[in-house]
Amino acid sequence: MQGVFLDRDTLDPGDMDFSPLDAALPDWRSYGNSTPAQVAERLQGVQVAISNKVTIDAATLAACPDLKLICISATGTNNVDLAAAKQQGVTVCNVRAYATPSVVQHTFALMLSLSIQLGKYRRAVMKGEWQRHPHFCMLDYPIQELAGKTLGIVGYGELGKNVARVATAFGMQVLISQRPGTTPLPRPQEVGKPKADRLPLNKLLSEVDILTLHCPLTQATENLIGAAELALMKPSALLINTARGGIVNEQALADALRDHVIAGAGIDVLTEEPPTDGNPLLADDIPNLILTPHIAWASRESRQRLLAEVAANIQAFEAGTPRNVVA
Repeated sequence: MQGVFLDRDTLDPGDMDFSPLDAALPDWRSYGNSTPAQVAERLQGVQVAISNKVTIDAATLAACPDLKLICISATGTNNVDLAAAKQQGVTVCNVRAYATPSVVQHTFALMLSLSIQLGKYRRAVMKGEWQRHPHFCMLDYPIQELAGKTLGIVGYGELGKNVARVATAFGMQVLISQRPGTTPLPRPQEVGKPKADRLPLNKLLSEVDILTLHCPLTQATENLIGAAELALMKPSALLINTARGGIVNEQALADALRDHVIAGAGIDVLTEEPPTDGNPLLADDIPNLILTPHIAWASRESRQRLLAEVAANIQAFEAGTPRNVVA
């Protein structure tokens, strides 16, 4: 079988070991990226396609009758028309749980940076304020500990559970939000706290010191956190989003930070990436906002695990026992 990697540069800035893929198939063509107009041409005569973010729609599938397997080098599947793939007999596989340590680490990096006012203290040193200070340390910006704080988690899957595990190691109390539109369920015991019902989101928001999002972007979660929800949070609360852009209403968050409705936010994802058309959160007058360019998942170890899992998906398909099948 012949394989094509449609957007290799989304995973590899030059630090990856591609030997797992080389072992999975003898014949590969790789492209740094592929425009919509190039996809069908590049998949002609190809049996295996790998895509991270390049769209493979129904028209592309119809134009590529030799295609047998699509490997999405991510967990999200919205870039492939799953219904059309199934109708055409093309197996689609994704990769799950590969980025958990990286995302959990980034989530706490944002929490800690905001809690200890890391950005402000760094800027103070760079501007010479410490050098001119009369005391051995600066206490200009209040520092908060995570210990004893209440963490609210929206999305209690692989990522949410591991964030909860680390939070308890920091001495935090963990509350889990019930899924939007569902009835409350018992909170799982592994959070490390007495068993309790999951809280409706509106109740949870008023109780947490930090809210962290780990749910998918769906119709039920789009704009889940808007102006009304932010207003329910404590003025001292922090918001962390390493999930998906669109779960938080970005204009509402920008306004809430400017008006000190909440104390700060750490955001790794936006509705449009890269934000070529601008974004309310890119304004330079928003206080206590840390914005990172969708890198929570992107440790080298995480990307290497992802590549190994894609190779394993290909090998399983070749063996007649496909794994991680989504269509």
